[in-house]
Amino acid sequence: MRRSFRFLLRPTAHQVAALAECLEDHRTLYNAALEHRRTAYARAGVTIRYGEQSADLKHIRAADPGQARWSFSSQQATLRRLERAFRAFFDRVRQGRTPGFPRFKGRGRFDTVEWPKDGDGCRWDSQPEHPTAAFVRLQGIGHVRVHQHRRVLGTVKTISVTREGSRWYVVLSCDEVPGRGVPATGAAVGIDMGVASLLTTSEGEHLVNPRHLAASADRLSAAQRDLSRKRRGSARRRKAVARVAALHARVRRQRLDGAHKAALALIRGYDVIVHEDLRVAHMTRSAAGTVERPGRNVAQKAGLNRSILDAGWGVFLTILSYKAESAGREVIAVDPRGTSRTCSRCGHCAADNRVTQAGFRCTACGHATHADVNAAENILRAGLALRRAAEAA
Repeated sequence: MRRSFRFLLRPTAHQVAALAECLEDHRTLYNAALEHRRTAYARAGVTIRYGEQSADLKHIRAADPGQARWSFSSQQATLRRLERAFRAFFDRVRQGRTPGFPRFKGRGRFDTVEWPKDGDGCRWDSQPEHPTAAFVRLQGIGHVRVHQHRRVLGTVKTISVTREGSRWYVVLSCDEVPGRGVPATGAAVGIDMGVASLLTTSEGEHLVNPRHLAASADRLSAAQRDLSRKRRGSARRRKAVARVAALHARVRRQRLDGAHKAALALIRGYDVIVHEDLRVAHMTRSAAGTVERPGRNVAQKAGLNRSILDAGWGVFLTILSYKAESAGREVIAVDPRGTSRTCSRCGHCAADNRVTQAGFRCTACGHATHADVNAAENILRAGLALRRAAEAA
């Protein structure tokens, strides 16, 4: 099993400056490679690929001592990143989606550098004899102290360094990570995702939606108003941008922490977990429409989109999936259509069954319960049916 381990770095002031220079030089390389591709195609109709640009790296490093101080492999990884961007662009063109041509990376838009092999320009646990601290060695930067809060399992394959505001993190991608099995419970549960409650189980439990973004809305609004008054390019504007970014990063960390805890509780309590197969990107599309065909209830839809994204359904389901794989649990995704309007007792499906947002009363058999609990029971039943069909096949 392949897993990633993320740790906070504790660089010195000199190392912070070196890390920033490393990011800037890799950003410059990315932009230069993109300009090379654009110019070659515009002027001569020639398509430049990764292999040719990788071969040119040695000439770039010979001509620019600043680029030569960084790992050759990390620069190749940056060029492969551009190659992946072009592949994704052409895939979107073939699929008829909005293409989104690869763009130049501005300052603050390039925050990750990857070393594709441990030992090639980087080394994890570079000072194993140190009694209390862990270090990672990065070419051109030195031995950077790591706040290692848990043990690294498996074999370290790739090392990445990323910047988030004023913080620096190292991400280790490891192979052959052993799974962590948990005792079997013999229980199965269906979960219904929501906005009022983050999730509701088929056993009637409700997990409150903490609404982290809404809780920080006042501070974010004040910080963004302060940012709007700053002159572009000024030092004060950079500080205001950093304050807004720090608030958003805090909300993101809170959301991740809550998702990890909720997913872990489900993994420990149930062998089979069934959830709706949600398409969050489609559900949160704008309702503004066009000038010719303007949308309806735009403000209400925008508020609903904001609430869905604040709840973090996609983040939670992703975390639940990989935790279940690691623990040997089974996660089943089912079609959500009709689950909130179908009676879990008699199977009668009608829009009139949903009395209110939280109330459900079947018009056929009179069964009354919480609407989310009813939906979770339908989700569980559909998931177990899929499971039985798969076992029979």
